Amino acid sequence: MTIDVLVRNNVKVLGKGSQTIIFAHGFGCDQDMWRYIVPSFTENYRVVLFDYVGSGESQINYYDPNKYSDLQGYAQDVLEIMEALDLSDVIFVGHSVSSMIGMLASIHEPKYFKQIVMLGPSPRYVNDLPGYYGGFDRRDIDELLEMMQMNFIGWASYLAPIVMQNAERKELTDELEKSFCSRDPHIARQFAEVTFFSDCRNELERASVPTLILQCSDDSIAPVEVGDYLHAHLKNSRLQQMTAKGHYPHLSQPEETSRFIKEYLQSV
Repeated sequence: MTIDVLVRNNVKVLGKGSQTIIFAHGFGCDQDMWRYIVPSFTENYRVVLFDYVGSGESQINYYDPNKYSDLQGYAQDVLEIMEALDLSDVIFVGHSVSSMIGMLASIHEPKYFKQIVMLGPSPRYVNDLPGYYGGFDRRDIDELLEMMQMNFIGWASYLAPIVMQNAERKELTDELEKSFCSRDPHIARQFAEVTFFSDCRNELERASVPTLILQCSDDSIAPVEVGDYLHAHLKNSRLQQMTAKGHYPHLSQPEETSRFIKEYLQSV
């Protein structure tokens, strides 16, 4: 059976530039999370948005627990979207886990990628002490996953304010909580497990595409040590510290996020 990839992943193409830029959302989110960023790129770029299977308006019937038991399954979908649109030399902007998904895709098919922008990335969330600090003990993740299973709505309302970290802007936390809650609980839990237990550290040396690492000043999901580690292990990478707090700077500080992305693209 032929899969219509563009329907499966609810792909949208906007803008009028010749250079293509793809925005890839993080866990528990969908392409709508980019809405404050996209307008400042459509003038000069062709913008591609999509939803991972199980997120947003994607076709949930394509969800395969075996395929998506690993980040490589998501990376495969990214490559299929690029192939379906006949793209090359793409700028890939990935938020959170999408940073690693994009990097894995670029290792398989570097021809599709010109540059990668990683927003709040982490190659491994779980600490591997003494050599590596990811921000979480294994126990923290186990408890989070158990909470998802026992009380999905409670999990969403617990996690949203912790990761948004913009207490004075309740509307952002509410939006994130709503986004978490709108997911199929089983798919969300598997994606969480795949995300939080992933370990891409060994892949870093195989990545060759020039990369910008955007590191938030205070991020409960990807602490500054993680940004430093990535920068040290990713060749052709640049590390940019942001004033934005939390794990969703494209929602809380879209102007700063857009500015750093554009400055990087113009300087490379």
